[in-house]
Amino acid sequence: MNLPHPASGASGGAPSDGARSNGLVLVVEDEKHIADIQRLYLAREGFGVHVEADGAAGLAAARRMRPVAIVLDIGLPGVDGVSFCRTLRDAGDWTPILLVTARGEEADRILGLELGADDYLVKPFSPRELVARVKTVLRRGPARGVETVVRLGRLTLDLAAHRAHCDDEPVELTATEFGLLAHLVRHPGRVFTRDQLLAQVWGYPGYRDTRMVDVFVSQLRAKLGDASPLRTVRGVGYSAADPGASGANGAGGANGRTGSGR
Repeated sequence: MNLPHPASGASGGAPSDGARSNGLVLVVEDEKHIADIQRLYLAREGFGVHVEADGAAGLAAARRMRPVAIVLDIGLPGVDGVSFCRTLRDAGDWTPILLVTARGEEADRILGLELGADDYLVKPFSPRELVARVKTVLRRGPARGVETVVRLGRLTLDLAAHRAHCDDEPVELTATEFGLLAHLVRHPGRVFTRDQLLAQVWGYPGYRDTRMVDVFVSQLRAKLGDASPLRTVRGVGYSAADPGASGANGAGGANGRTGSGR
């Protein structure tokens, strides 16, 4: 990766205790020079940073330290990033995860998203973009301020507490899954293009990889089953509608599609 070299004496990357207002980020990366850059740039933005070089140690650190977010390389020795993600989610840990992948790891990248990762970056990347992505993932977490509860069909979303229920049963969602679902449910019947969702939910206007929207929609449908309000408008994008309402079919029928767009 063509990354700038950290300034002398800054490789520790940790801000003073008084500056750690943004929480601890766990970086799991086996290439030391990349981890040093990630630590430096995150620390500059007020994050505490802990680095581990292999997946097993990273899992232990995640359980021990309870970070606010995890920056996770897929190609790790021992426990790789995909297995790391699966293990954490299977244990009910929904800490936001930002995957870091090589260009040739698309299949692993998609699998990581399907297992519950919240976002990804492809090497080489700008360290500033890494920081921006971490901040964006964290903004998808629990909202602050006035409690707001929205309902659609069998779903209830508590936007302040970042909780989702279907038929009064809790549904475990990643920060990104919750953010996407909440955005669509808050605007029932409105159709959003993939580009609009990337800009309004992810905060990535002009981002080229719209496939990640489809991955998260698929994950939501798998978790919500026939209570899913998500509809595909072919050739346009996605909307939300009460699946029990007359004329609405939630997931867009057996193939998840509605509409006649091309």
